[in-house]
Amino acid sequence: MTADIDFTAFFDATPSPYLMMDKDLVIRYINTAYLQTTGLPRDQLVGRYFFDALPGSGTPDDAQAHLKASLRRVLDTGNADTLVLQRYDIPALDRPGGFEERWWSDIHTPIPGPDGEVKWIVQRAEDVTAFVHSHRAQQLAEEFTDGEKGMAAELYARARELHRLNQQLRQAHARERQVAVALQEAMLIAPDLHHHTDSITVRYLPATRSMNVCGDWYDVVDLTPERYAAAVGDVVGHGLQAAAIMGMLRSALSAAIRAIPSPAQALEVLGLYARSLDGATAATAVKVLIDTRSRLIIYSNAGHPPPVLLHGDGTFELLDQATDPPLGARPHHVPRPQAGLSYTPGDTLVMYTDGLIERRDEDIDVSLARLTTALAKDSTLTPDQLADALLDRLDVAGGAEDDIALIVIRL
Repeated sequence: MTADIDFTAFFDATPSPYLMMDKDLVIRYINTAYLQTTGLPRDQLVGRYFFDALPGSGTPDDAQAHLKASLRRVLDTGNADTLVLQRYDIPALDRPGGFEERWWSDIHTPIPGPDGEVKWIVQRAEDVTAFVHSHRAQQLAEEFTDGEKGMAAELYARARELHRLNQQLRQAHARERQVAVALQEAMLIAPDLHHHTDSITVRYLPATRSMNVCGDWYDVVDLTPERYAAAVGDVVGHGLQAAAIMGMLRSALSAAIRAIPSPAQALEVLGLYARSLDGATAATAVKVLIDTRSRLIIYSNAGHPPPVLLHGDGTFELLDQATDPPLGARPHHVPRPQAGLSYTPGDTLVMYTDGLIERRDEDIDVSLARLTTALAKDSTLTPDQLADALLDRLDVAGGAEDDIALIVIRL
């Protein structure tokens, strides 16, 4: 049974800016969010060749060339293409003949016709100008908070690195492994970890059977002086595709938790995003928010193995009361659950991916029991010592068949 859906109404209702053009790059549809983002009237855009309607004057010389090249790749390959961070100025309505500086994150997605050839191109264009401007102004405007400056700088630097590595992947297939490893290292950078050198330790071990590029990840994000968030996630598969999807999901969740400091709601946003990414369905993630003032852990879990709260006396609690299916698993949006758990200063929170505990043909309860038994033996160690001891006790210090991401947090 086919659902009776008005797709025009759907796209007009979505908050993301969307534009559709034909294979001649003539704009045929533009949604309300795109019009609001650009401030341009519909009749100035629809029915016109894209680069006539939006010539990008005032933009650096190579910007239009990059955009044209991206669209050409979609037409030639039939695959989606991403421009992570691109300056492309738009006409300024208050200054006839003038242009307004804008920075965009674009995704170009093909829609094939009956013959299998690309018939339409959908452009999703997120305006990230505010981030770029706040990054440039961080040394000039004292009214910005440290968190805002750090967020803008991190997003800008990470996006530029992604774009650079994406270019390398297209230009140097023979150097695939070297570039892929660099991509993963860039994606696992968590600047806020520098604020927790004594209390948080992370580990990443690539799978021994792969090309050292996989889909497991971790992240730590400072929100306020009393609150910070941590996450681990796992994308199904190995290789470049898994690493690329990992990077996109990790960055999206990092941005979401800064804007929506609720683990459940942040995972809801990530789940909706995952449904738009080929290969992201069935990815798992768990997000925790730690409030040091109320001594509370708030968490939500999307199909991921449960974190462990280890007490000083060796007893433990599993964070398993807010578990839901993996990202993108449901065909329709359903709010995700969230739970809270109090802790005592000195307790330790351990977050990990399944490569740490799962063994072939072994029940998950047996795997979890082995993990908690190992933790109980080393509850008094520092986070750094505990991470190494745990890897050693579980016999994965030299790597395992699957990659491993691990976060140890002394609360």
